[in-house]
Amino acid sequence: MKRVVKVFFFIALIFSAGFAVQAQSKIGYVDSNEVMQAMPERNTAEAALIEFNKQLESELMTMAKEYQDKLADYQNNLATMSNLIRQSKEKELTDLQTRIQAFQESAEHEFSEKQNELLAPIIEKIKGAIEAVGKENSFTYIIDKATGVLLYIGLDAEDITPKVKTKLNIK
Repeated sequence: MKRVVKVFFFIALIFSAGFAVQAQSKIGYVDSNEVMQAMPERNTAEAALIEFNKQLESELMTMAKEYQDKLADYQNNLATMSNLIRQSKEKELTDLQTRIQAFQESAEHEFSEKQNELLAPIIEKIKGAIEAVGKENSFTYIIDKATGVLLYIGLDAEDITPKVKTKLNIK
């Protein structure tokens, strides 16, 4: 009977030690989309992006109108054009199409760069706040609810990568 009590006590001790270790890990989550939406700087960045996009669209519309006008002129005068003028006009239309396509690709790239330029300081500010909250409140991990991405790893977190590699017999 004493042996059963000792075994029971030992098992209880092991379980309580396991719970104590678990209690030391503190996991939190944050909704980065909600935080981003609440940032006052986001409205300014968004307005600048809308204005930049309008400028790009305006230039694209000007180019498209030029193409449409030249295409209409070409189609209206096709019957009276000499072979040399027809070829010249066709080349001009093809070149204009190529420029429009190149502008669209360039505009997409520039818009993306502008977006990164305007949003990067806001994102860094949010990351800094998340890290500060993690440290101040002794979190082991903070996960982004919106994306599922791990945003913060505390000093007491254990990296088990080497153990997994060992388990898989890889270096």
